[in-house]
Amino acid sequence: MTDRVLTRRALNRALLERQLLLERQPLSIPDAMDQVGGLQTQYAPSGYVGLWTRLAGFRRDDLTAALEDHSVIQATLLRTTIHMASRRELWRYAAGIRQARRTWSLRVQGGAIDEQAMVDAAARLRDALRAGPRTVKELGELATGFVGNLGLWVDLVRVPPSGTWERRRADRLALAEDWVGPCDATESDGLQHLVRAYLRGFGPAPWRDIASWAGLRVTDARLAGEGLELIHYRDEDGRDLVDLPDAPIPDPRTPAPVRFLPHWDATLLVHARRTGILPERYRARVFTTRNPFSVGTYLVDGRVVGAWSLREGRIVLDAYQPLATADQQAVEREREALEAFHADRA
Repeated sequence: MTDRVLTRRALNRALLERQLLLERQPLSIPDAMDQVGGLQTQYAPSGYVGLWTRLAGFRRDDLTAALEDHSVIQATLLRTTIHMASRRELWRYAAGIRQARRTWSLRVQGGAIDEQAMVDAAARLRDALRAGPRTVKELGELATGFVGNLGLWVDLVRVPPSGTWERRRADRLALAEDWVGPCDATESDGLQHLVRAYLRGFGPAPWRDIASWAGLRVTDARLAGEGLELIHYRDEDGRDLVDLPDAPIPDPRTPAPVRFLPHWDATLLVHARRTGILPERYRARVFTTRNPFSVGTYLVDGRVVGAWSLREGRIVLDAYQPLATADQQAVEREREALEAFHADRA
């Protein structure tokens, strides 16, 4: 235990640093995926925008190529949502969440799912995919409900050309064991990886935030962390925060540049509330049942100050608050750069 107290601003800067949002980095795409804990890609372009805002010299074709050469994998993972992760870490994510997702699904369905029936259906789907990837349409009834139910009993990945900038619907499936290689992680490996990956990308954090992000029970997250060397801090309210001993915590005075984030960027979800990156008065404007698609957002000084959308080839802003002239100019420069990226002029 340490007596060091981390302010909200210190936690904000730690998040930005670990999410590659303080400076665009010259990393490979798989390395970037590992660092940030994967990228949520319910909307396929989110992965592209998420890397553009984090990596130096990133171009749209780079991610499509990484998906095609299997160095980046797209699958239903954390919180039963579509994510991109590196090939080398895919099985650790899948092994860590597999049982928790099955248990959760059986519980919330209230007996509507027969587990043996799902096992049998998964075996039929596995047989149908032995010859190679097929679309959901081609699989027909074999793939019915694969996202929410059947996909919990057979490890699937979503493969190009679907789920890319060029063909956005991620509806072409393959067996993970064929596309990635044999599973090389145990559940214990995976659970420990989830704790490490969260702290690497989002820490320092309380256990409940780690569990929320991973879709685990808090007790399971704590047990997984027992095998790791962790250090402790406290936040301004006295809550215990855990962290990896070599993870960066920048000076709270570190300037934060303007950054545009894609739809459903994980830095804005509830688990990261402690960092103040999304002011609570704006949360309902970003995440609302009336707009399940969410919105893209932009940051000034490490906080969301507005939303953006693409309309007829233009990046259009929806400002949530007035900005100083210098900040408005910085936002406009990034807006123009994002517009060029969408037009493939970057």
